Amino acid sequence: MRILIATVTAGAGHVQAAAALEEAWKALRPRDSVQRLDVLDFAPKLYRKVYVEGYIKLVEHAPDLWALVFKKTDNPALMRKLARLRRTLGRFTTGKFARRVSTTRPDAVLCTHFMPLEILGAVRRQRKGNSKPPFVVSVVTDFEAHALWMDPDADLYCVAQEETKAGLVARGVPSDRVVATGIPVAAKFSQPIEVQSVRKRNGWRDDLPIVLVLSGGFGMGPVREVLEQLDGASGEFQVVVVCGKNEELRRELATRNPRRPTHVLGFVTNMHELMAASTLILTKPGGLTCSEALALGKPLVLLNPIPGQEAANSDFLLEHGAAVKVNRLEELPFRIEKLLAPGRLQSVAAAARQIGRPQAAPDVCVEVLRRLKSRQD
Repeated sequence: MRILIATVTAGAGHVQAAAALEEAWKALRPRDSVQRLDVLDFAPKLYRKVYVEGYIKLVEHAPDLWALVFKKTDNPALMRKLARLRRTLGRFTTGKFARRVSTTRPDAVLCTHFMPLEILGAVRRQRKGNSKPPFVVSVVTDFEAHALWMDPDADLYCVAQEETKAGLVARGVPSDRVVATGIPVAAKFSQPIEVQSVRKRNGWRDDLPIVLVLSGGFGMGPVREVLEQLDGASGEFQVVVVCGKNEELRRELATRNPRRPTHVLGFVTNMHELMAASTLILTKPGGLTCSEALALGKPLVLLNPIPGQEAANSDFLLEHGAAVKVNRLEELPFRIEKLLAPGRLQSVAAAARQIGRPQAAPDVCVEVLRRLKSRQD
C-alpha cells in the first residue's frame, strides 16, 4: 500500500502532525510505502517565501487584519465559489506536487494542511480510465475546523474532538465522513517519562515547580516581558523558557539577571521531556502544542492567542477547564499564583487529561486503513 502524507511549512504544528502520522503508519504497517512531502517544496521559491513569511508578519504585526481575513474566509459557501480560482492558482504554484501525486499514485493522501486538499481535487479530475483516485483525508490540526479545511474531494475528516465534528456536520459535511480522533502527536508523548532524571540531567531543582514558557517554533511573542512578570510573582517556582529557532532572542534572554531560577533554551528536540517535567505550561494556543500538553495531562496558561484559529482553540480549552487565559501581561503573576495553589492545579490537570488524545495518530491511521479496506471490497 502506498501512503502519502502532505503538509505545509506554515507554523511547526502542521509538520509535526505529519511526522506523527508517518511514525504511526510505519509502526502499524512497516511494509507499506510511506512518504511525507511539504507542498511548498514543489512551489517557486518566491511563493514559498511570501507564503511563510507573509503569514508570520501578518499575525505578529497586524493581528486584527488577520482576524478579519480569517473571519471572512470562514464561509463554506464562499469557499465553494472560490474553489475554481484556488485550484487554478494551485496549478501554477504547486503543479509539480500534483504531478508527483499523479506519478506515485498513492492509495491514500493524509493532509495536515488545507493547501494539499485544493490541489488533490485537480488530480482527481485528471485521472483517466478505471484507476481509482487516492483516498483523501483532511486531518484538522486545530480544535475548530475553518472552512478552508472543507473540501468536496475529502473522503474523510479526522478532527480534534466531538465538538469539532459537530461543527463540520452543522455546516453540511456528512456525519459518517467525520471522526473525532484527536490531533496527531508523536508517540513519545504517550510513553512513560522519568521526570526526576529529566530534571537532574538539565540541572533543574527537584524541589520547585517548573513553569515552562514556550514561544513557538519561530520564537514569537513578548517573551522577555513574560519573564519580567514571572520575576514579580510571589511563591517559589523555577522557569524554563524555549526560544525555538530565534537565536537572537535566546542570546538576549541569556544576559538577563532573573530573580528566580531561570533556564533559557533554544531549539529543542525533547519537548516531550520538557513538558513532562514541567508543572504547568505557558504558551500560545496552537493546536499541536496544546494537544501535546493535553496528552501529558499538563495544565495550560494561554497568552496572546492569535485571532482566529488560536482564539478558537483557547475558547475550547477554557470551556473544558484545561487552561486559564491571561488577557494582559500584568495579570500573569496573579494567574500563576492562583493556578499553583493546592487543589486548583490538580483540577486543571485532571481536565487536561480528560480531553487529551495521546493515541490520536494511531487512531487516524487505523480509521483510514479500515476505510481503505472497505473501499477495496
